[in-house]
Amino acid sequence: MELNYREMGEGNPLIILHGLYGSSDNWLNIGRRLSENHHVYLVDQRNHGRSPHSNTHTYPAMRDDLLELMYSLGIERANLLGHSMGGKTGVYFAVSYPERVKKLVVVDIAPTGYPKLDESNPQALTHLNITNALYNLDITRIKTLKDADQALAESIPYQQVRQFLLKNLKKNKQTGQYQWLLNVSAIRDQLPAIMDGLDPEQFNEADRITSIPVMFVRGEKSPYVQEEHIRDIRKIFPQARIETVEGAGHWVHAEKTTEFLKVVRGFMEKEQE
Repeated sequence: MELNYREMGEGNPLIILHGLYGSSDNWLNIGRRLSENHHVYLVDQRNHGRSPHSNTHTYPAMRDDLLELMYSLGIERANLLGHSMGGKTGVYFAVSYPERVKKLVVVDIAPTGYPKLDESNPQALTHLNITNALYNLDITRIKTLKDADQALAESIPYQQVRQFLLKNLKKNKQTGQYQWLLNVSAIRDQLPAIMDGLDPEQFNEADRITSIPVMFVRGEKSPYVQEEHIRDIRKIFPQARIETVEGAGHWVHAEKTTEFLKVVRGFMEKEQE
């Protein structure tokens, strides 16, 4: 799949992968600041932003999209930085193609799967509620973004979350009607695959990734990377560095930008080739 991307800066290539419901737009600020020392590529993953839609939305598919992008750009090796779903895409890529990764930064996600959607789990239920709400929104009746916000408010009570989601709702200049940049149907149908992950027990000593520097950055207030997740991380990336950004939730880069950039720059600049 030919992914949409933005590029800026010069230097070692750094590919940034957004999370679920996100796009390259969400990383423009971070991208510009990291482009002072890197050639930055801000990618729209499949079914997001201005990249093509597909009924398939799995990590092996997103991993292969990334490989295709690197081939098309002539990039042999790149630094990877991914948040949430994008972080897990980076993990799958690094496990499959470690020789193509200089450094890997994974932001607030574990490489393993999260509980299934039919179990009592806040993360799963939240995503299930969100995808159902987006799917059930009758956008043919939406005249303004305020209409959409009000329609989603009952199912998604948090205004900040609604504002983030509504960045994906754009008016078609030709028809005058709103439409999703997200492939809402595919994301809803493929949510179990998005919540899936690697099985750390399948990694024996010879399979573990030790050839590349890896850092996991978690938000202190986020539930996504707990101590049990760190144990799983070590089974796949035994030398991984774990950094916690104080006061941050899941959107570490947006909530604590200065602190986040300090951690990422320190990691990227250390022992640069």
